[in-house]
Amino acid sequence: MKLPVFSQTRRSYRQRAPLMVMAALALLGGLWAGLIRLGWPLSPLTLQLPAQHGPLMVSGFLGTLISLERAVALSQNQNGRRRYYLAPLLAGLGGVTLFLTLPTAVPRGLSTLGAVGLVLIFVVINRLQPTIDHAVMGIGALLWLVGSSLWLAGRPLFHVVPWWAGFLVLTIAGERLELARVLFLKQKTRASFLVIIGLFLIGLLISLAVLDAGLRLAGIALLALGLWLLRYDIARHTIRQKGLTRYIAACLLPGYVWLIISGALWLLYGGQYVAGPVYDALLHTIFVGFVFSMIFGHAPVIIPAVLGIQVPYTPLFYVHLALLHLSLVMRVAGDLLLWLPLRRWGGLLNEVAIVLFLLVTAVAVWRGKKNDKSRK
Repeated sequence: MKLPVFSQTRRSYRQRAPLMVMAALALLGGLWAGLIRLGWPLSPLTLQLPAQHGPLMVSGFLGTLISLERAVALSQNQNGRRRYYLAPLLAGLGGVTLFLTLPTAVPRGLSTLGAVGLVLIFVVINRLQPTIDHAVMGIGALLWLVGSSLWLAGRPLFHVVPWWAGFLVLTIAGERLELARVLFLKQKTRASFLVIIGLFLIGLLISLAVLDAGLRLAGIALLALGLWLLRYDIARHTIRQKGLTRYIAACLLPGYVWLIISGALWLLYGGQYVAGPVYDALLHTIFVGFVFSMIFGHAPVIIPAVLGIQVPYTPLFYVHLALLHLSLVMRVAGDLLLWLPLRRWGGLLNEVAIVLFLLVTAVAVWRGKKNDKSRK
């Protein structure tokens, strides 16, 4: 018997929930591992967990989340086909198996297959709607695949991480370019965007042979991309509005500033540091300052699309946003000044901001449901 549309919709939301749970586990495990790496005296839970901070955050959490978001959109376009959910499932399993004592090929292989799945999703998306923004996001997925393949092949993480950073940067930049269509950007402006992306890709390719030179060139591109987004993103207009629209813009604009700072650091230091405080600054200006600022801003839009749960806006959203950026200033200052207590506390408050974001979002959802019931 054919189920009513409402029932089918509710069932599809429930089917996505385990994928979100796997992403959440990877996030929480990655945060715990991050605190240990900062020097906080916590139980490692498993012997291998502290070394898995980066893979858990990038592939286990963000890879699963981005794949799920794209799988949902494509499945809806393709009459509910479920095969696209293989990508987030594989990425999520790759994250979960990082908690277990298994051969390294298992989690790395699963994560790589998840990246293959996302690349194939974008192949289909680009066939259905061949646009520059989708092509950029597809290239971003390809960067995740290259990075994960290097990881699977046993290359050190400092060779892998620039490719993973590229995955997230191009995914976000492509999404922002998609939304910038309403601004009717000039052809030269769009061309400059593509030149910047091309320069970044050349830098990554060079890094495979000469890490230092490649990262410096990629840094120039990151700096230019941050300036481009700061100048042309629609957020510079929507920051004048109110409510959720203004909050999203308030997340995006400082994120672009952090991308500029990160590019400047990559240009300045290149591949001179592959561990330690300066390396911490090179990475977390992107992964915390840029990427998590984008997550904070997009969550009220993505969560309803993926799980069918409304996230009503509340001014409390600004609390975790402000804490994220202020604590990152502390962390980066501690990194560059080699002031380890400041770095350690800044890193801890980074994670407090992320946990606070999760809690405030959950409370906003609960209050929204409660208000809906009271109206009925």
